[in-house]
Amino acid sequence: MSAEVVERFYAAFDRRDGEAMAAAYAPDGHFRDPVFGDLTGAEAGAMWRMLTRTARDLKVELAEHDEHAAHWIATYTFSATGRPVVNDVRAKLVIQDGLIVDHVDSFSFWKWSRQALGTQGLLLGWTPFLRRKVGGTAKAGLDKFIAKESRRASAT
Repeated sequence: MSAEVVERFYAAFDRRDGEAMAAAYAPDGHFRDPVFGDLTGAEAGAMWRMLTRTARDLKVELAEHDEHAAHWIATYTFSATGRPVVNDVRAKLVIQDGLIVDHVDSFSFWKWSRQALGTQGLLLGWTPFLRRKVGGTAKAGLDKFIAKESRRASAT
């Protein structure tokens, strides 16, 4: 059953269905990766909704998986720079009662930043400074997205 949850999650990612991805998480689920850091509860779902809404040319390949892990590859254009990215990601997942309760994505931040940011990523992608800067920008964008979603929900 858990392997099916993983398959459905990454199939939703490939078709850019952030709502289905968000629905795969337990209400108090946890997510962590090198860019966004730690997200809990609704933040994780909001992150996937934000990423799938802004992705124009995203392609996600689930290379291999089981009930506890996934190896997935995302190919897309990084919107901030217009640069092409191929991100090779390893995920560890804990699934209970058909929902993701813990999800940790790991990838080479330096490799990602070289592709996404060009020279700046090549020269500084290995530094904690750039990681904090990128993470802060990503988190600020997510906070803005969550506030916008909240305003929309209040207006309806």
